Amino acid sequence: QLQASGGGLVQAGGSLRLSCAASGFTFGDHYIAWFRQAPGKEREAVACISNTEGTTYYADSVKGRFTISSDNAENTVYLQLNSLKIEDTAVYYCAAGPILTMRKDAYTYWGQGTQVTVSS
Repeated sequence: QLQASGGGLVQAGGSLRLSCAASGFTFGDHYIAWFRQAPGKEREAVACISNTEGTTYYADSVKGRFTISSDNAENTVYLQLNSLKIEDTAVYYCAAGPILTMRKDAYTYWGQGTQVTVSS
């Protein structure tokens, strides 16, 4: 299971930290990714991380603003969102899968999502 939390309402330029707590599977055997879905749009990858090697990938739209990190002792992955823009408004989902990729069809486990709303 994956439990995403930390979403909320924030003004443009502000910050949030999302958390994704994993349980029920071997954390170190899976790669974790964050996706987001805005109303009327496809779900898109935001970032992904290898918990063991620390390798990360980011969507171009969030590079330099978002940071994904992992706390293996807590089986938790974080997504730090800085310099938020109105277009970052979406439901953010975390997912776990067997390969490190930005492709959503590669992920097996999905969290329930947490809403991030950025206001002007």
